[in-house]
Amino acid sequence: METEQILSVLGELLAPEQFSVAEDDLVRYGRDWTRQYLPRPSVVVFPRTVEDVQAIVRAACQYGWPLVPSGGRTGLSGGAAATCGEMVVSLDRMNRILEFIPEDRCVRVQAGVVTQQVQEFAEEYGLYYPVDFASAGSSQIGGNIGTNAGGIQVIRYGMTRDWVMGLKVVTGNGDLLDLNGGMMKNATGYDLRHLFIGSEGTLGIVVEATLALTRLPKQPRVMVLGVPGFASVMLLLDLFQRQLDLSAFEFFSDLALRLVTAHTGLPRPFAEATPFYVLLEFDADSPQVEEQAMQCFHSALEEGWVLDGVLSQNETQFRNLWRLREDISETISRFTPYKNDISVMIRHVPDFIADIDAIVAREYPDWLVVWFGHIGDGNLHLNILKPESLAIEEFVQRCQVVNQQVFAVVQRYRGSISAEHGVGLLKKPYLGYTRSPEEMVYLRAIKRAFDPYGIMNPGKILDMEPL
Repeated sequence: METEQILSVLGELLAPEQFSVAEDDLVRYGRDWTRQYLPRPSVVVFPRTVEDVQAIVRAACQYGWPLVPSGGRTGLSGGAAATCGEMVVSLDRMNRILEFIPEDRCVRVQAGVVTQQVQEFAEEYGLYYPVDFASAGSSQIGGNIGTNAGGIQVIRYGMTRDWVMGLKVVTGNGDLLDLNGGMMKNATGYDLRHLFIGSEGTLGIVVEATLALTRLPKQPRVMVLGVPGFASVMLLLDLFQRQLDLSAFEFFSDLALRLVTAHTGLPRPFAEATPFYVLLEFDADSPQVEEQAMQCFHSALEEGWVLDGVLSQNETQFRNLWRLREDISETISRFTPYKNDISVMIRHVPDFIADIDAIVAREYPDWLVVWFGHIGDGNLHLNILKPESLAIEEFVQRCQVVNQQVFAVVQRYRGSISAEHGVGLLKKPYLGYTRSPEEMVYLRAIKRAFDPYGIMNPGKILDMEPL
């Protein structure tokens, strides 16, 4: 169908300001943070209500329009990229907090609500929404659900999945499903809510979510430690976890720190550089807890696992120390990094890192490689920075070749090729390193059940075989 015909149909369904073919909108809404895919949507639509979404999906079924759901577009796997004339369905205007339910300690929101809005709303009531990451100020709840977003506090609070008490979704044939209704206990067969969490918009469009909240952390503190090698990182994780209830346990390389401090002007945590850094967070809700933390630090110092360290003393220092870790992604974005977001069981992390490091050293001897990650949950981020003199096409091609070696190691340790960024377009060719052929059969069957016309984010996660 030609664009003029599409616009004619949309004109009968939506107000004129609810769809656009302006070039700026097509470029803006047709891509996500990967920036590796040329945006080529045909039109962008802006539903305001659930009924609008249903009308769009039903028209798409009738006319064969491929749809790409769009949230904050902060994804890093091309899951929100529209590259083949798709219609982008932006949830930007479905951005209301609908209801606070104090008895159940949860909040009902539209899918376009920004993550930080939920966090700030919860704090107004003395509560806490703990799913947090660097893009919280622009990512949207629908997108978080679509990728089962993790972030910096998974070690204590889990993933987005653990906080979704209810969902409303419009399926690929326009049906509205109201899943679980916010209940904590519901043993009535298959919990369809969890099929949509992490489905990247390939089964339907999330339009509303009921999110659980919890108590605010008490006196959170951050400690940054300089360590001589990666082996020390794992020893520190064991030492501190045995003594403290950690909210986060992160690591990053000295190269990552140098790039962040140069880009942001933030001070280094201490004068002398070390090969790696550990950042950990805990609640110092009593003097005894802080004393335990310091005892762990001195024990590690005596063992030689730590070379230096600093403990936050006020809110400003707390935030600045966290920025040393959280600002890495934004800092390296100007280098057009090729990102790998991989995970294994924590017990495998030391050997896994050594194997991956050997591949990186062999294949990228002259390239800058930035390591950081959520060691407390086995999630590692490997970032290859593009040399300035190298064309983006050649850079990506070379990285993709090495991916096969990296993912072969992931497969050997029975890990994941995508811990928290999703599959999208970028990771789709490698899904078989994590999912078995038998699983792929079931994944395709689920896709067909919820998206019988094949219109929902086609080409993402997996390719559908003809019936």
